[in-house]
Amino acid sequence: MERMQELVRKLNEAAEAYYQKDKEIMSNLEYDALYDELVKAEKETGIVLSNSPTQRVGYTVLSNLEKIRHDAPILSLDKTKDPEKLKTFLGDKKGILSWKLDGLTIVLKYKNGELEQAITRGNGEIGEDVTHTARVFANLPVKIAFHGELILRGEGVISYSEFQRINHTLEEGENYKNPRNLCSGTVRQLNSEIAAKRNVLFYAFTLVSAEGKILSDSKSENMQWLRDLGFTVVEYKEVVAENILEEVEYFRRHIESNDIASDGLVLTFDSVSYSMSLGRTAKFPKDSIAFKWADETAETTLREIEWNTSRTGLMNPIAVFDPVELEGSTVSRASVHNVSILEELRLGIGDTLRVYKANMIIPQIAENLTKSGTAEIPKQCFVCGGETEVRTLRDGKALYCTNPSCQAQRVRTLSHFASRDAMNIEGLSEETLKKFLERGIVSHYPDLFCLDQKQDEIQSMEGFGEKSYNNLIASIEKAKHTALANFIYALGINHVGLRNAKLLCKAYGEDLEKIKSASTEELMEIEGFGEIIARSISHYFQDEEHLQLLDKVLPFLHFKKEAATDAEDSPLQGLTFVVTGDLMHYANRKELTAYIESKGGKVTGSVTKKTDYLINNDIASGSSKNKKAKELGIPILQEEAFIEKFHQEKG
Repeated sequence: MERMQELVRKLNEAAEAYYQKDKEIMSNLEYDALYDELVKAEKETGIVLSNSPTQRVGYTVLSNLEKIRHDAPILSLDKTKDPEKLKTFLGDKKGILSWKLDGLTIVLKYKNGELEQAITRGNGEIGEDVTHTARVFANLPVKIAFHGELILRGEGVISYSEFQRINHTLEEGENYKNPRNLCSGTVRQLNSEIAAKRNVLFYAFTLVSAEGKILSDSKSENMQWLRDLGFTVVEYKEVVAENILEEVEYFRRHIESNDIASDGLVLTFDSVSYSMSLGRTAKFPKDSIAFKWADETAETTLREIEWNTSRTGLMNPIAVFDPVELEGSTVSRASVHNVSILEELRLGIGDTLRVYKANMIIPQIAENLTKSGTAEIPKQCFVCGGETEVRTLRDGKALYCTNPSCQAQRVRTLSHFASRDAMNIEGLSEETLKKFLERGIVSHYPDLFCLDQKQDEIQSMEGFGEKSYNNLIASIEKAKHTALANFIYALGINHVGLRNAKLLCKAYGEDLEKIKSASTEELMEIEGFGEIIARSISHYFQDEEHLQLLDKVLPFLHFKKEAATDAEDSPLQGLTFVVTGDLMHYANRKELTAYIESKGGKVTGSVTKKTDYLINNDIASGSSKNKKAKELGIPILQEEAFIEKFHQEKG
């Protein structure tokens, strides 16, 4: 009984962290093992605790989003790791085998051909209204050629490549651990502008209903119909018992080339009527089953814990162990992510670890079998010897090097300065910059503009001949002519990405001296800037060392002025618009948005009290934006009325 109580506590804590806080405190492998142990114990004892996760289908997510009850419960799926069980499950019936995407399940409702509502799965009975963010999903149609009520389910996901791009723009320590957490946090943002910039994708996997349409009894045919309407449908295969194992292997072979995270497969019967006849249990539908990859694990010995220091001083722990073969490749390293996870695993040199590849791709520690707990948190940075300190971040405790002159930080600071969205200096890899630092060729970023004085020394370096040197100098010359926003982003000010740098420059008229002298209070008046961002900028430009470096670099730079506009005299200045529906006079919404912003206006994704006008050619439509605008008394303008009112000539 005590063990069952412990299992319930651990599983509930992990589920609460995962569903409510977008955090992971244990691996999927560990969670599944504990869950299976609890199921077995409940069967053997006949005891089920009231708060057992086996009796729930999910967790209510805490946020300020409106809670909506689903028309029908969205149940969890029973699962297996035995492919032979899939054959038994299917019997003599035809089925559909598809990816089990690792994202956020969303129910969509369309009426009169327009997206009316998007609701997250939530706890299976009550979800959250995320219509405002669904409207800006990268591949989701907001209008379709079907005017009856349409309800479908699918998964909101962010690809691995997009996940890496977004994490690169965030401050270290604020990065997301995996695409699923990033997607959940993005879709549930109150501000849809954030979701619009993160390329969330929607993959339909179930047609629930279509008012007034005689649907096929074949789910695969209904999926094709959804595809014809413009939806992206999850990849699937039609299967029977004779070929299902072969198709499972097809998916297994394609895991590494799949840019979307998947934690297994889903098998469902193709026949709609047969599926409906099966009914459900208290927790699972009887017409579908999840196949979880039987993660290949291997035992190995922990030999070392490396601590890699980043440009912000964050020190990331990496477990280095004896090489083992997993899923066809050799693995010898796994990220431990932060101090909290290292402590929870109770790691120590010489410990016996069980390791695996999460989703068959990412090496992770499944379990520490010996749990010596002897690993020490280093008191000095391994690169510079500077003192370290443990700080509490969103995802737990993390270790930082406190020495701003740390060479590891300098390498990554210089690498950031030279990166594409910053100064865009080609030919300066981290490895090259490390060599430059070691040889004393550069010390700080102004030195990069003096490399023409180090020609002989650079050309004597391995891998640097006359041609590569000349290419580097040409790239540096080109970088001297840049936009002020790119330069400010290149400085690496905490919490200031390229977008914030642009807002800052716009607010101060591209005047660096005004930016340098701005107080925290003044900076907070910039829309979108909170106290943390404002204080970070103000403190940066008050630091004497930063000012000295600026004085050194500014003589080399020529800031390109943004194209002059007549925004100050424009009637659009200071107004906030929402644009929806099809356009006739503009190529697309982006073109209209660009015009409004060039004239000093602002375009947002959702209608609020701060909205001045909604632009929609279909004034009579019953869309949620129209309804909201009418509720708030916000004028709805057709394109022609917008052009006439704001004196713009457009063909």
